[in-house]
This record gives sequence, C-alpha cells and structure tokens, in this order.
Amino acid sequence: MSDDTPDTPTPHVMGPAAAAGPAQPPLPLWASVVSIGSVWLVAVVFGILIGVLSQPAGYASWISLGLAVCVLLGFVAQLATQQKDGFIDRLAVTFAGSFVVLGLIGGVLALIDVAS
Repeated sequence: MSDDTPDTPTPHVMGPAAAAGPAQPPLPLWASVVSIGSVWLVAVVFGILIGVLSQPAGYASWISLGLAVCVLLGFVAQLATQQKDGFIDRLAVTFAGSFVVLGLIGGVLALIDVAS
C-alpha cells in the first residue's frame, strides 16, 4: 500500500473567486451612465403617463406600481452590464434615483390635485 494521495490544487492566494479567471476590466463610465440613466428616464416617462392618463385618486397606486417596474428594470439593467464590481452601488443609485423622480412627480401631482 502506498500513501499516494491525489494531487490537490493549492488554494489561490486571493481566494476561490480570484482563481476562477482573470479580473474583469472596469465598467466604462458611459455604460454606468446609460444603465442608470435609462431607468431614470423610464421613471420620468411613467410619471408623465400617470399624470396624463390616471385619475387623481389613483396617483399613489400607479406611482407605486411604476416604482416596482423601475426596480425590476434596475435589476435587468445592472445585470446586463455583466460586471460584479460596483453592482450594489449602481443598483442603489438606480433605485434611489427612480424613487426621487417618481416621488417628485407624485408631489407635483398632489399639489396640482389640491390646487384644482
């Protein structure tokens, strides 16, 4: 009997994730701007459509639905970049911007409703 054990690879210095392959190049700034800005633009379009097509009593429910769609689109847009570095930051900026855009539009719609 011999004590020959199969050769096991030595662990990579930077851990298993680093051993998976070479590091990805950083995401270009224009790609971040496009992936974040496109969701913000969709939020603006949803806000305008809600203001034009919805009844004042339904503003809140439609705006919350628009925000839910923006969250889903935010995940799609950030996963489409295929970059893990900065994913949480880009996703947080996408969500926060959509929330602010739809919140401001909701506030304007509420003021218009109160004034009329």
